[in-house]
Amino acid sequence: MNLQSTTTLSNGVKMPWFGLGVFKVEEGPVLVNAVRSAIQHGYRSIDTAAIYENEAGVGQGIREGMEEAGISRSNLFVTSKVWNADLGYESTIAAYETSLEKLGLDYLDLYLVHWPVEGKYKEAWRALETLYKEGRVKAIGVSNFQVHHLEDLMGAAEIKPMVNQVEYHPRLSQKEVQAFCQENGIQMEAWSPLMQGQLLDNEDLREIAGRYGKSVAQVILRWDLQNGVVTIPKSVKEQRIIENSQVFDFELSAEDMKRIDSMNQNHRVGPDPDNFDF
Repeated sequence: MNLQSTTTLSNGVKMPWFGLGVFKVEEGPVLVNAVRSAIQHGYRSIDTAAIYENEAGVGQGIREGMEEAGISRSNLFVTSKVWNADLGYESTIAAYETSLEKLGLDYLDLYLVHWPVEGKYKEAWRALETLYKEGRVKAIGVSNFQVHHLEDLMGAAEIKPMVNQVEYHPRLSQKEVQAFCQENGIQMEAWSPLMQGQLLDNEDLREIAGRYGKSVAQVILRWDLQNGVVTIPKSVKEQRIIENSQVFDFELSAEDMKRIDSMNQNHRVGPDPDNFDF
């Protein structure tokens, strides 16, 4: 495995195991440089969302990064998400157009329903199916869906989600969601894999990291990959972007994987998909 290694989604589309997330990164040169340098350093997957209000800067970073790295659009995997206010058939299609326009792209590799807003996500999903059937997006999926949301959606869907992006880290390992996704050929993806930095001082993780000569962040990201979970750590610092990606030259033992698995406390740093009001 390396930074360009991919997992194959249920429809045959190849998605990189590793990417850059840009949650809460404001428009501006810091964002553009983060995306550009990630691509220069070998990243091929960039994840944004309409609600992050930074798609224009992400698009600029993509263009500059592609030019500098001498690669074409087909080498990249770009994800965005439809926000809750736009969930609905026509409004989701319009939101997709807006995201493309801001990014300056002709298509997305992956488009996700950002949150399972009750009574709204099925219509949005129908719009994603249309975009997919028309060949305007390479893959479609959801974010923050629990098992019951997935079951409800799949009961009405023609096409099942290819990806479910959820909060996932050693304190929230989402075993039930992961088992359901695996049974149904849905690729799980981690957001906030480093628990917004809250695990970096954890003594158990520091001890494990020390034995491998790696950072705690690298150990956590490696744990994601060995659990078959795509991961998109966020950073705007070039050094950290490089360091985060250096997880392909070591492997955690089965014992250390179990130790990290056992740290689960079902503890969320983000909103609860069963109880949110936005």
